[in-house]
Amino acid sequence: MTVDLAIVNGTVVTPAGPQPLTVAVRQERIVALSDRAHCPAAREILDASDLHVLPGLVEGHVHFREPGLTQKEDFGSGSAAAVCGGVTTVIDMPNTVPPTADAQSLRQKQALAEAKSLVDFGLLGVILPNNLRQLRGLVEAGALGLKVFMGMTVGNLPAPEDGDILEAWRLAAELGIPVAVHAESSVLVHHCTERLRAGGRSDALAHYEARPEIAEEEAIQRAILLAAAAGARLHVLHVSTAQGAALVGAAKRRGGAVSAETTPHYLLLQSADAARLGNTMKINPPVRAAGHAEQLWQALRGGAIDSIATDHAPHLPEEKRRRNVWEAPSGFPGVETALPLMLTQVNAGRMRLEEYVRWHCENPARIWGLYPRKGVIQVGSDADLTLVDLSRRDVIRAANLHSKSKVTPYEGWEVQGVPVCTLVRGQIVMREGQLVGRPRGRMLWPSREARAGRASDDAARLA
Repeated sequence: MTVDLAIVNGTVVTPAGPQPLTVAVRQERIVALSDRAHCPAAREILDASDLHVLPGLVEGHVHFREPGLTQKEDFGSGSAAAVCGGVTTVIDMPNTVPPTADAQSLRQKQALAEAKSLVDFGLLGVILPNNLRQLRGLVEAGALGLKVFMGMTVGNLPAPEDGDILEAWRLAAELGIPVAVHAESSVLVHHCTERLRAGGRSDALAHYEARPEIAEEEAIQRAILLAAAAGARLHVLHVSTAQGAALVGAAKRRGGAVSAETTPHYLLLQSADAARLGNTMKINPPVRAAGHAEQLWQALRGGAIDSIATDHAPHLPEEKRRRNVWEAPSGFPGVETALPLMLTQVNAGRMRLEEYVRWHCENPARIWGLYPRKGVIQVGSDADLTLVDLSRRDVIRAANLHSKSKVTPYEGWEVQGVPVCTLVRGQIVMREGQLVGRPRGRMLWPSREARAGRASDDAARLA
């Protein structure tokens, strides 16, 4: 059999660990893994000497801002940043204009994305106080999951009442899709924000104080209880606190169908950095005080937290430069910087490469019902691959980012380990930091196994 592409001489990161293998690709799928001495006949050879071959990153949390906010980002610029960061699949959030709240808005976003995206993508629908009757159609149109914003965030979408959340999550359980939650108590955040504003506070640390740890802890606890009552599979987004991770871990030990993610900024930054970075670092939930990061690392190693995501949330530089914290939007880009930042941690001995692959490739694919099509290098999987040079050094510069948002809290950070080539379904789309592919991204639907509830078995295996 002649294959379309053979990737030779690389070290392939499989679930069993790094191995010297040749990867053969035919018709967008991996069709063979063999030792280096047995390379099949191939129309094209890609030499991966001195490189590690990873599954393409499955980025479980992005805001590509389309439709309605494309001055900040769109699927073209966002996916360009993604592939330059080794990301081949993204899960896009629903707080756009209009929000992804019904079948029509989802199909509109799908059409816009498929015309521009370099990566495959899944779309989440949003649960609002007034759209319960539209949710079934939204899922039937292809939503991978449903998201609730329990606290106010970009887009100012209102938080539903707990009764509405319970009914929506019962429907999600019936339809076999996961539910995701931005877990911050809107009541507590509003109370703290008004108190600080009344006191004249407008500095960057005021945002940190306006969203205290208890706001996340209360919302995660409430979400766990509601999901259990509804029989739904719960995914807690961007966990920022040690207490939040502990609550998820306790729910898992009780047998709950719960998963969670954290982000590079919660693992690598701390609230004191706001004195230097100002509103560049502003994000929801806020980066926490010293001590939380190490607890989040431990939660990853111990299985309380399952995955790493970026919460890629771009804004224009002039918006982020506003001095008044209440006028500056929350969020910053992350899909292009996460891989170098995390490979630097691999090189520093903080985690093994196969652990990182599990947290940023395999587990997100399992959570969103895409495994084993995505997130793993094995026969039958999509040929989504990222070749990285673990020894190469670089410096992160906002000016070099492919996102429309040329701003990052990691400006000037030295990294060791960079992506040098990215393939989406067997096509090279990035080589040495340059875009070389055409838009060919497809919307991803949950697998039949996931919809049938077997993804709950995957959730049990995440730890």
